[in-house]
Amino acid sequence: MRLVKSITETKKIIKLEKNKGKIIGFVPTMGYLHKGHLSLVHIARRKSEFLVVSIFVNPTQFSPDEDLKKYPRDMKRDLKSLKQEGTDLVFYPSVKQIYPSDYKTYVQIKDLSRLLCGVSRPHHFRGVTTVVLKLFNIIKPDIAVFGQKDYQQAVIIKRMVKDLCLNIKILLGKIIREKDGLAMSSRNIYLSTQQRENATVLYQSLKWVKWSFNDGLTNPKKAIKKIRVMIKQNSGKVDYIVAVNKNTLEPVKRLKKGTLIALAAYFGKTRLIDNTIL
Repeated sequence: MRLVKSITETKKIIKLEKNKGKIIGFVPTMGYLHKGHLSLVHIARRKSEFLVVSIFVNPTQFSPDEDLKKYPRDMKRDLKSLKQEGTDLVFYPSVKQIYPSDYKTYVQIKDLSRLLCGVSRPHHFRGVTTVVLKLFNIIKPDIAVFGQKDYQQAVIIKRMVKDLCLNIKILLGKIIREKDGLAMSSRNIYLSTQQRENATVLYQSLKWVKWSFNDGLTNPKKAIKKIRVMIKQNSGKVDYIVAVNKNTLEPVKRLKKGTLIALAAYFGKTRLIDNTIL
């Protein structure tokens, strides 16, 4: 496994591997890897012949009041985990390489970026799409793997790939959960013991809506109201709860198979997201 910080060197290595006819797999991450990230790496490893994982905490997807400076980092542990997964190259660029002082170009997917997380984080997806497109242009992968937990992000990236005619296959890895159901996230370490216990209501509420749907519930407003109550009863502050079309992210009038139930809530200062597809 090679650790490369230079964009120029990374491009040279990728070009050599492509000239050998190898399928390039790619997983973009911000580091502090957990089993959720590694499940995506595992998918990419199985689907490719040369696997690249990037580690880059992207400043443009954080607003000034968010947790960029305290975002958790553990490079030594990350590299050990990626080596065990059979990663061929870890791309670890500096902020100055990705965003030089004279940087001026950004990419934004209209409409999709203004929904769900985009309401409370209006600049977030502009940062995501910009850095992912830059990474795609550097790595030139044949396949790239994203996680279902960040479902809106995956929908937006797929749209960008389609609209910009990129020859990249986007794969989606399932949500990996703790034993009590909490979706794995790098931000879970911010939670106190009580907040960590309360946060399990997110998964419990999603299980409830799936059970209720299977039992005949079709009214999205009723489902959303019940989930809101469950979260508030566990000291959570709701950011959003939606029942939407899984492809367009537009609200649905009736729950049906394939409907995406997505939510975001704060426990203390920590914002967590989760979702399920009926």
